[in-house]
Amino acid sequence: MTFAGWLTIVLFAVVLTALAMPLGRYMAAVYTGERTLLDPLFKTPERLLYRVMRVDPNRGQDWKAYAKSLIIFS
Repeated sequence: MTFAGWLTIVLFAVVLTALAMPLGRYMAAVYTGERTLLDPLFKTPERLLYRVMRVDPNRGQDWKAYAKSLIIFS
């Protein structure tokens, strides 16, 4: 393998390692419902899509609805 190939692999590994912790913290904050820095950017389109598709974000999904969605979108 050439030097450029090895350099590409090393740079990829460095970038991946550097982004792992910040991305993990962001994902944990999103999944626990905490406020994040990107909320103003993502919340408005998300609310608009929910309104257009008539989705209630506070309503849970039972197994029947999940199975139906899984079959429809598979």
